[in-house]
Amino acid sequence: MILSVNDVRKSFDGAQILRGISLSVNKGDVVAILGPSGSGKTTFLRCLNYLEIADSGRMTFSGIDYDMHSLAKKEIAAIRKRTGFVFQSFNLFRNKTALENVTEGLVIARKMDKKEAREIAEATLRKVGMLDWASHYPSELSGGQQQRVAIARAIATDPEIVYFDEPTSALDPELAGEVLSVMRMLAEEGMTMVVVTHAMDFARNVSKHVVFMENGVVVEQGETERIFSCPEQDRTREFLRLEEKL
Repeated sequence: MILSVNDVRKSFDGAQILRGISLSVNKGDVVAILGPSGSGKTTFLRCLNYLEIADSGRMTFSGIDYDMHSLAKKEIAAIRKRTGFVFQSFNLFRNKTALENVTEGLVIARKMDKKEAREIAEATLRKVGMLDWASHYPSELSGGQQQRVAIARAIATDPEIVYFDEPTSALDPELAGEVLSVMRMLAEEGMTMVVVTHAMDFARNVSKHVVFMENGVVVEQGETERIFSCPEQDRTREFLRLEEKL
């Protein structure tokens, strides 16, 4: 098991957003987190990578146990070096080319030689089909292309797990398809992924495990085929039925 979190809780201004979330992820798993807007999915994902600090909870990551509320900065930095994060809004540096967006973290955060960083960046851009656009700035790229650069940036560090926060929700269907194809390829290569998504086809056909959240709690979770074929909870069944109609 690469990741296990237990009883994660988080409030903002007195409002409980996460009410005790637990999750386990094995190496090579693709976990899809589903649920209506406002259910706490993104907050949970951000807590996993310490973009938000949970009020309480325990995490075991690669065999090391952490109190999720009381981590030192060096511990957070160590975890982030072993993970990747793909944002809904791409979060690329607007004044840097696609290649520079990928090399930046390798050179600055990893202290990597610039030549080696460039070689890795070119290889990851090639993997996501963006090497021909390496010298382009984000403003010169479509949303789908920007997201593929963001994925290249996330995987360039060879992370143990990659978190995706609704990576296609800002894209039209054609561009979303480009991004989902890349994610499918990464899954087939064995990359461990936790994906917050509304892309039901991806969740059903690519993920191994599904978590359905609502109102800050896990309503139901389990193997993908079971969740989609015969969910145990009425609310899960209702959500999936409504999503299929969209």
